[in-house]
Amino acid sequence: MFPSQQDELKFSMGPENETAVTEFILEGFSVLDQRLQVFLSLVLLLMYLTTVMGNTTIISLVCVYHRLQTPMYFFISNLSFLEIWFTSSTSIQLFVILGSGRGTISRSSCFAQSYFYFALGCTEFVLLVAMSFDCCVALCQPLRCAAIMKPQLCIQLVVAAWVISIPLSSYRLVVLYQLTFCGSNKIHHFFCDNSPLFKLSCSDSSLLWKIDSVLVAFVILASLCLTLAFYTGILFCILHLPAASGRKKAFATCSSHLTTLAIVYGSCIALYVHPSQDVSLETNRFVALLNTVLYAFLNPFIYSLRNKTVILALNEAIARVTLQLFPYSWCISGHQFQ
Repeated sequence: MFPSQQDELKFSMGPENETAVTEFILEGFSVLDQRLQVFLSLVLLLMYLTTVMGNTTIISLVCVYHRLQTPMYFFISNLSFLEIWFTSSTSIQLFVILGSGRGTISRSSCFAQSYFYFALGCTEFVLLVAMSFDCCVALCQPLRCAAIMKPQLCIQLVVAAWVISIPLSSYRLVVLYQLTFCGSNKIHHFFCDNSPLFKLSCSDSSLLWKIDSVLVAFVILASLCLTLAFYTGILFCILHLPAASGRKKAFATCSSHLTTLAIVYGSCIALYVHPSQDVSLETNRFVALLNTVLYAFLNPFIYSLRNKTVILALNEAIARVTLQLFPYSWCISGHQFQ
């Protein structure tokens, strides 16, 4: 009897008459009620659109307005560009799963999603180290900041973040293609994370899993140690500021930055550095939402949209666009633009 066309699309027979999986099914949050899944998809879609619009706005403002073309905003604009792609690598597939219940993904697409998720995540960790270094220099060496953080150095740090991360994460494709999948094709997650893929493999993946875990843990912990070292220096510099108002403002800024860092590093450590065997798969999925959706959603507000300089540039941009659309409105917010 000939196999059906659908079975031919999903499976192929291996040399040992084993059924090899050629596509996976992402379960997402299948334990939730259908109405809750639709509601969750709408909330996450709103957060995703806000993330993309906020980060796009920051990139545009930094490119257009000269007063924002400083090392700090250069790094922030690069982080915004990265966040758009990072959150898109998992969120779009999640919307499809929650909205329609269709979580089918081909094997090659699954491996590609896993690669880009970890490559972009690694790039972000390196970029966070560069941003903390820039912040440390700006606060601790204000008179030498311009001489240290030259445009060439800033560009080199950003390029280094991409150059280090992309080849370092390329090993994942090699590792994943070493695995064979011949049993269940259901992934208990909303994206192709490493642990579910290794658990589905019917080949001996213990050594590959250990290598992968060690490299991921090294990237997370090394960047965390460097970031904490720079922020420790920042805190010491803040304590030595002469004005109490300046210390209060600096502490407020650092506390908001440390909050977002706690979200991303805390979730990644829980998922990849020290995963608990007692935690349910459903809990892991919600923890993964912290660094794939919530962290990306908070970044534009924490790093830029609370800043007075950015707000001023944004108001000026809105005023100029409004005057172009309504040329007879000669006054916007008390300012006249020609």
